[in-house]
Amino acid sequence: MPHIFRHALCNEIYKDWDFAEACRSIRSIGYTGIEIAPFTLAEDPATVPAARRAECRRIMADEGLSFIGLHWLMVSPKGLHVTTPDAALRARSWKHIHDLIDLSGDLAANAPTLMVFGSPFQRASVDGTTRQEATRRYVDGLAEAAPHAGERGVTLLMEALPVAQCDVVQTLDEAARWVEQVNHPNLRTMFDVHNAIDEQDPHADLVERHYSLIRHVHVNELDGKHCGRGGYDFKPVFRTLRRLDYQGWISLEAFDFSFGAETIAAESLRHLEKEIEQL
Repeated sequence: MPHIFRHALCNEIYKDWDFAEACRSIRSIGYTGIEIAPFTLAEDPATVPAARRAECRRIMADEGLSFIGLHWLMVSPKGLHVTTPDAALRARSWKHIHDLIDLSGDLAANAPTLMVFGSPFQRASVDGTTRQEATRRYVDGLAEAAPHAGERGVTLLMEALPVAQCDVVQTLDEAARWVEQVNHPNLRTMFDVHNAIDEQDPHADLVERHYSLIRHVHVNELDGKHCGRGGYDFKPVFRTLRRLDYQGWISLEAFDFSFGAETIAAESLRHLEKEIEQL
């Protein structure tokens, strides 16, 4: 039986839509998974009441969408930072991550989910902190959160970010080293096309080298536009994932919303389907 890729969509391109209408649109275009940016649910996602969490869970199920997990974790509330030398702010920021672990667990009814920790501006070194100090605080915070994540069925994903965005964990090799050092089953890493722009090795080689630790894949163009609006060749990465029997999700994360939600969603999925047909 041929390998089947599972396609999900990150919901922030639908941020101004009613949640049920967005889910209906996403499924009608052909996606079977949804990845949620918490700020689309509330300014402070921790305040989303239990009834609304249950309602969102029901809406996703009714529309035939699997809830994948959360990303864009620290967009709101404003002012959080997980590596700042301000100990009180740092503690409040990591409490936010713990609150999101509970949100993710609630939205999935404790079924397995993911939390992609990118958030460049909320983890980069600031106020005289060195890159090494900031990285240590970031890793230690994730290590401390991993047991809670395990209790809620959540896997935290340390996302490598490009140099222009952040100085804390800038390559997939570095992310993998830290994940291996922490050595907790609920801390892993992922691959994002856009964020791999500075990587020196071919992306397919990176995916193969760290496949045992990769639990998720984000697709987009190198400049952040949606799939098909640039020249990125997805086939080598998909070919590697297929050969290794990847069972995770291929999730569209676009950073340019100007084309409109349904255009972004539809053009991307059709482009990816064509790429996969050519494997």
